[in-house]
Amino acid sequence: MRTHPALAFLLLFVIASGASENASTSRGCGLDLLPQYVSLCDLDTIWGIVVEAVAGAGALITLLLMLILLVRLPFIKDKEKKDPVGLHFLFLLGTLGLFGLTFAFIIREDETICSVRRFLWGVLFALCFSCLLSQAWRVRRLVRHGKSPSGWQLAGAALCLMLVQVIIAVEWLVLTVLRDAKPACAYEPMDFVMALIYDMVLLAGALGLALFTLCGKFKKWKQNGACVLVTAFLSALIWVAWMTMYLFGNAELRQGDAWGDPTLAITLVASGWVFVIFHAIPEIHCTILPAPQENTPNYFDTSQPRMRETAFEEDAQLQRTYMENKAFSMDEHSAALRNSRHQDPRTFNSDPGQRVSAATAVPVVCSLALLKYHIINEKIFIY
Repeated sequence: MRTHPALAFLLLFVIASGASENASTSRGCGLDLLPQYVSLCDLDTIWGIVVEAVAGAGALITLLLMLILLVRLPFIKDKEKKDPVGLHFLFLLGTLGLFGLTFAFIIREDETICSVRRFLWGVLFALCFSCLLSQAWRVRRLVRHGKSPSGWQLAGAALCLMLVQVIIAVEWLVLTVLRDAKPACAYEPMDFVMALIYDMVLLAGALGLALFTLCGKFKKWKQNGACVLVTAFLSALIWVAWMTMYLFGNAELRQGDAWGDPTLAITLVASGWVFVIFHAIPEIHCTILPAPQENTPNYFDTSQPRMRETAFEEDAQLQRTYMENKAFSMDEHSAALRNSRHQDPRTFNSDPGQRVSAATAVPVVCSLALLKYHIINEKIFIY
């Protein structure tokens, strides 16, 4: 009987320890998960799971587009479509980086995570916006002159424009973290936005130059300019929305610390999907699409005269011409025989040789007439 209270006490201790352990663990996460990554699986903060799912899908689509472009690269023969392939790869790489950076705003921040956030945000957007600006420059040249800059010029221009933002981000981190010895996570929202002014300049330049791609004599490239214009316009709307919410909206709602990371994470995902849907997919489709063959006959168009395009019709035409010439020569020969017969009847009757030739001329004329009849029937059959 003394063992029953001991067993009951042990059972209560196990239940209490399990309850305390479950209370310290977020719902939906494992027991051995580090607290830093709780937001990736916490069912109580559902925004993290939704954003990471959308970001993961975007990353997979971006990788698939890069693979398609790489596989179809040897089959692209048009020079104007093959030149910007390097620029497309840079744009897809920047978009993939945006989807990957989303996870840095879902997990809990520390010194390393904050440094990655502050550096990569501006650099990745600068890469995407510089690619849009280079693409707008290319389409502008194609619409006006029918020729685009070379591939290395487009990729070089995009990389040089991105390097400016790299210098700005490095300088900001060095001045605030190393010189002033401030924590990497100790920065004001206004400082974060001010470090992105160069990205806004690139976006404004791409939007302004894309407007001029709709004017030109080579109309087949205007759809590419329209894609750049729509992408830049939607990106500008997203940037206005997130900066307004990040700087003023969260403070007004008294959710500055709680809603700061979700605002930036949603901005990354939304921008990435805009880049994929409105720019990457149409450009890659136009790049891998084979060029239509010129002067292709339309056999269903009855308004245009039908042209001879087969060797059979040319041979038939030559055969008809040959038969017509042959029939004409036979008609001349028979007419000459008749004229020689009726020219002098006395001479004809007096000469036995002429009588023999006249006697033989009758079946010859008949055979010629029969041959002419067959030729005429054959001509009718050919026509």
